[in-house]
Amino acid sequence: MDIRRKNSRKRSAVLSALAATKEHPSVDELYRQLKPDYPELSLGTVYRNLSVLQEEGLAQCVAHVDGQARFDGRTDPHAHFICRRCGRVMDMELPESLRALAGELAVGIDCSAERVTLNISGLCSYCGE
Repeated sequence: MDIRRKNSRKRSAVLSALAATKEHPSVDELYRQLKPDYPELSLGTVYRNLSVLQEEGLAQCVAHVDGQARFDGRTDPHAHFICRRCGRVMDMELPESLRALAGELAVGIDCSAERVTLNISGLCSYCGE
C-alpha cells in the first residue's frame, strides 16, 4: 500500500536545512536552527519529520555521536568519516569498486544490494596528533 503524505512547511524546512549543509546535524541542532523561523515548532515535530524523510529516502541517519543520531540530506552513495575526539562527521566519496563489491557479495547470498553504508572513525585533521 502506497501511503501519500501531504507536504508540510515544517517538513520542507527540515529537508531544506539538511540539504543546505555539509554538516551532519542532530535533531537538537536542527530544532535550534529552525525554531526562530517556526516558533510553534516542537522537538517531536522535527523527530517525526526526519522519520518521514528517511522513509521517503530523502534523508538518512548516518551515525550516532555522543548518544545523538546525526542526519544527512545527501542520499547518494558515499561514506562518512567520524572523528572520535570532536565528533565531527564528514562526507567521503565512495569508490565505485566498493559499490561493485557490495553487489557481488549480495549475489553470493542470493540478494540484491540497494545501499552501501560505510563509516570510518579516527581523528580529523583538527584533532590529529
